Amino acid sequence: MPVWVAAFSDGGAAWSSSKMSGGTTGPLLYAVTAAVLGMLQFGFNTGVINAPRQFIETFIRDAYEIEDGDLLFSVVVAIFPVGGMIGCPLSSWIAEKQGRKNALLMNAAFGVLAAALMGFSKLASSVEMLIIGRFLIGINCGFATTVSPTYVSEIAPLRLRGAFGTVNQLAVAFGLVFAQILGIDAILGTDEGWPWLLGLAIIPSALQFVMLPFVPESPRFLLLTSRDEQKARLALTKIRGDPAVDDEINDMHAEDRAERQEEKFTVWGLVTDRSLRTPLIIGIVMHLSQQWGGINAVLYFSSTIFISAGLEPDVARLASIGVGSMLFVMALVSIPLMDRLGRRTLQLVGLGGMTAFSVLMTVAFFTYEGNTTMSVFAVIFTLLYVAFFGVGPSSIPWMILSELFGQSARSAAVSIGALVNWFANFIVGISFIPMERALGNYVFLPYTAFLILFFIFTYFKLPETKNKTIEEVTALFKK
Repeated sequence: MPVWVAAFSDGGAAWSSSKMSGGTTGPLLYAVTAAVLGMLQFGFNTGVINAPRQFIETFIRDAYEIEDGDLLFSVVVAIFPVGGMIGCPLSSWIAEKQGRKNALLMNAAFGVLAAALMGFSKLASSVEMLIIGRFLIGINCGFATTVSPTYVSEIAPLRLRGAFGTVNQLAVAFGLVFAQILGIDAILGTDEGWPWLLGLAIIPSALQFVMLPFVPESPRFLLLTSRDEQKARLALTKIRGDPAVDDEINDMHAEDRAERQEEKFTVWGLVTDRSLRTPLIIGIVMHLSQQWGGINAVLYFSSTIFISAGLEPDVARLASIGVGSMLFVMALVSIPLMDRLGRRTLQLVGLGGMTAFSVLMTVAFFTYEGNTTMSVFAVIFTLLYVAFFGVGPSSIPWMILSELFGQSARSAAVSIGALVNWFANFIVGISFIPMERALGNYVFLPYTAFLILFFIFTYFKLPETKNKTIEEVTALFKK
């Protein structure tokens, strides 16, 4: 579904024979669909751990004969972003050595193995299998969050690159909603069903593994990395549905010549370059704001949060579906706003709204006892908090680094941002349950404090990059 939304966003150009100006073709849609299944996998495994918490904790207690499974459940949650931190840099290296298509293919096979370990963990009475499976699927998802968007951006026509880029975020939101729907009591949200729920991660990876052999390699990789212009032309002709690809090939050559004249930054070189320190700090803080604003506390633990607000467990799991649905809707809403209102405005609106509703969530949690109305408001405030996250903080941190840095430093900057994002994700996953025990109904106040700091930083430090060239953005920092 998300692919078709983006594909038809250019006003009916779908299925046209695309020349340089570009439109959608069958092979292009097929290739994009195969690639973004990795992002759907990321969304699915972010949301899937939410609903079955109580059943997994029972499984842990029974397996180890202990009274409390909370802390080990935190490990099950937090080991996922640890895998993501490994998957990101690993993917960049393999994608450059083996190509985008082969990297995605290897990652899909890896995802099948991870899903099998999670799915059979209860049958084998092995918590270790569950933890290892979550770790491996984390590597798979970290890998996908780097390679899938890269492949999609490299095969999309220039005028549709932004629209197809949003498919990645839509696929994440769709996977999240799908996991939350399957997690309700009537489907797989049961003591018998939760291993099947986690094991269903095998479907996106298996489907991707079957589809990928029939997609072309990235023409940019073939031309600029493998130096095989004939294969690049063949791949581009297949994707565009038209042999007239000379203009696009010439543009790639021109970009290659320009890049060769620039110094190529490594990650360490970027970190130690004082002239680029300000945009790097801005990018890092943007990624921290996405995670330490508390969004993954909601995505990982919304059922727990809603139960603590007075809802029955089955109702809480139903309410959690609204969280993923809200993200999906806001991903669609934010597409036209991004180039109209600008990155800085949307980031400030998003952080400001999240701050306000995190406070209101705390008030609702604190006053719900004996008051059904406040339980309902707790859910409403949580959904509005998620909605404001979708306005800007959901996508802007991922795009801002590519707009703050030139070609020579962009790859290193994006790698640092992704690593920081996954690390911050890990901190949220491992710390929420201890924080909930210590702070009770005030558990969101630390996130509120961070949101205020991030809002102030963004207001004073983040420049508007809308409709500005890299040279113009760089001049702002020098000024």
